Amino acid sequence: MKYCNISLTTLLLAPLVTLNGAKVTKPPTRPNILFILADDLGQRDIGIYGSSFYETPNIDRLARDGAIFTNAYAAASICSPTRSSILTGQYPARTHNTEYFGGPNGFDKGIPTDYLPSRDGRFILSWTNHSRFPLLPAPYLECLSASHTTLAETLKAEGYRTMHAGKWHLGPEGSWPEDHGFDVNRGGHSSGGPYGGEKYFSPYGNPRLTNGPEGEHIADRLAEECSKFMEANKDKPFYISLWFYDVHTPIMARPELIKKYEAKRLKLGLKPAFISEPPQQVRQIQEHAVYAAMVETMDNAVGQVLAKLDELGLRENTIVIFTSDNGGLSTSSDGSPTSNLPFRAGKGWLYEGGLREPLLISYPPLVKPGTVINTPVISTDFYPTLLDFVGIPQNPQQTLDGISFVPLFRNRKIKRSQLFWHYPHYSNQGGKPSGAIREGDWKLIEWFEDGRLELYNLAVDIGEQDNLTRKYPDKVKDLHEKLVTWRKNTQAIMPDPNPNSKTR
Repeated sequence: MKYCNISLTTLLLAPLVTLNGAKVTKPPTRPNILFILADDLGQRDIGIYGSSFYETPNIDRLARDGAIFTNAYAAASICSPTRSSILTGQYPARTHNTEYFGGPNGFDKGIPTDYLPSRDGRFILSWTNHSRFPLLPAPYLECLSASHTTLAETLKAEGYRTMHAGKWHLGPEGSWPEDHGFDVNRGGHSSGGPYGGEKYFSPYGNPRLTNGPEGEHIADRLAEECSKFMEANKDKPFYISLWFYDVHTPIMARPELIKKYEAKRLKLGLKPAFISEPPQQVRQIQEHAVYAAMVETMDNAVGQVLAKLDELGLRENTIVIFTSDNGGLSTSSDGSPTSNLPFRAGKGWLYEGGLREPLLISYPPLVKPGTVINTPVISTDFYPTLLDFVGIPQNPQQTLDGISFVPLFRNRKIKRSQLFWHYPHYSNQGGKPSGAIREGDWKLIEWFEDGRLELYNLAVDIGEQDNLTRKYPDKVKDLHEKLVTWRKNTQAIMPDPNPNSKTR
C-alpha cells in the first residue's frame, strides 16, 4: 500500500508493533479529508480576499495555516454543474449536467416538460414555449449519473468512512448522497436551498435532517453533525463533504447579527450602488446587512468543525479545503445581496464574477502556512488532487478532465494549457447561452445567440471591460478553434434556434 505526504514527526510518533519478534513501524492512516463548500459565495466575500464589510476570521485562519489560491474557478457559474464536477472530476459539458437540477421545467417545479430518452435518467428540454428567447436551451441530464464512480465511492473503496452534510442538489430521490458513495447523509436531498419548514431555522422540513430545537440554525446543526462523525471515526480515515446551504437564497439570518451589520453599515457610511449589466442591475458595494450576517454564521460553523479537529488531535493529518460552487449573487433578479468587484457580473454569468472562487487548503505535512498560488485551477481538479494527496492511484479506465495540483505545493508546475466552460442556458440572473476558454492570461467568451466573441487580457483587465477582439484577431481565431474542438471532444450539447422566437 502506498503512503505519501507523511511528515517526519508523524512517522516518529507512529506506534510500534511486533511481527515475528521484530519491531516495525506501523504506517499511519491515510489523511482525513474535510471538504467545505459554500453555496453562492463569491471570492471577494471573504476577508482574506479583500472584504472589509463581511467578517470571516475562521475561514481566514485557513489561509494563514495553509494555501490561498488567487485563480481558482468553478466549472460552472451555477451550483449543480459545479457540484457534479467535484464528484466526477469531469466538465459539466461531458456529463451533460450543464443546468441546475430541477431547473426551469425540472422536478421541483411541477411544470410539464418535453423529455428525451437517456440511459440512466432523463434529459430535460426546457422553456420550449418561451417566445422571448432566440434559442432553445440545450437538453441536460438532471441527475448525477449512476454510471460515474464518484470521489466518495473511490475513497470508500479504499477504506474511508464517508459523510455528506448539507446541500446536495444533484438529482431526485434515488440520486442522493447515499446513492453515490456516502455512508452518512445529513441534510442532502433534491432541493437547491433550505426551502422547507422555517428554511434556515428548525424545524427544517428536510427529509434527511431531523429537526433540532426551535430556532436552531442549519449551519450550526451541520457543523455539530460533522463533529459527531469525526469523533466516531477518529481512529480511521474519513471523508466529509460539508456543503453548506449558506449563503444561498432565501436571504435571512439571526436578528442580533443583522443589527450588528446594520450598525456597521451606518458607521462606515455605506449605501447601495448599482450599474447595468443588461438585462440586470449589478451591486457594486458590499453593504447588505442580512447577507453579512449569513456569511458570519457560516464562518462560525467553519470554526466549530476546525475546533473539533484540533480537540481530537486530527488537524495534522487532515486535508481541509474551503471553496464555493459559483460566484456571488450580485444581480437584481434575486435581490443582488453582494458585490464581486473588481470582477464583472456574478452568479449565472461566464464573466469572472460568476466563476472566480475562494480556495483555501490546509494540510500541515505538505502545505506551508501562508502559501500563495496564482496558477489557475478549476473544480474538476479536486478529484485527482485528493487522490494524489492520499496516495490512491487514478483508475486508467476512468475519464477525468481535471488534473492534480499537488505539484504546486512542491514548487512545481502543472501541465495544462486551457480551462473551459459551457453554459447553453438562460440563467435566472441574466446570463445567456455562452461558452468560454482561458489560456494563460487570455480569456475568450462566445455568446451562442449571435456568435459574438469577446476577448480579454485578465492580467491587465480583471474587470473584463476592454474587448480586444479587433486588436488581436489571430488570438481570437486560435482560442475559438480550441473552444470548438473541446466542445466536440466532450460531446457538449448546444442550444437550437427557437422556432417560436419573436426576437429574431
